[in-house]
Amino acid sequence: MIMKKIALVCLLLLSSTVFAQDKPKIYNPQANAKAELQAAVARAAKAKKHVFVQVGGNWCSWCIAFHNLVEATPELKGYLTSNYEKVLINFSPENKNEALLASLGHPGRFGYPVFLIVDGKGKVLHIQNSAYLEEGKGHSVKKVMDFLKGWTFEAVNPPAKPSK
Repeated sequence: MIMKKIALVCLLLLSSTVFAQDKPKIYNPQANAKAELQAAVARAAKAKKHVFVQVGGNWCSWCIAFHNLVEATPELKGYLTSNYEKVLINFSPENKNEALLASLGHPGRFGYPVFLIVDGKGKVLHIQNSAYLEEGKGHSVKKVMDFLKGWTFEAVNPPAKPSK
């Protein structure tokens, strides 16, 4: 009986270690998020794009689910790549990026993931609570696409119409 309990405990420890290793690592706690954001802002200015910032952590199942949705949906992935520079900012016990997130308007107040649209000058144009992009048990492709379309460089800076 004792051997069965020991074997069960060993099996549980082994399986939890295996599952922990399988967890995706899309956020890098060691990244210099400020430098990555500044580089994305510079690229966005040159390309007449905005920066899509996703704040979250590898601990956040909704953050991973959003990432997986974008990766698995060619329409979303292509639109995001064509119209935005993208930056992932880590928020976790290892690195909370507190100073950077404070300078961006404390977006974590909406929960995680949270999305920001930043222009080519580094100005935050919008902070999006990702819960509003959900439908059912996950993020809605249509709601995410509508959100992305509403914050492109062209949407925010439409060409001037000629005077009559």
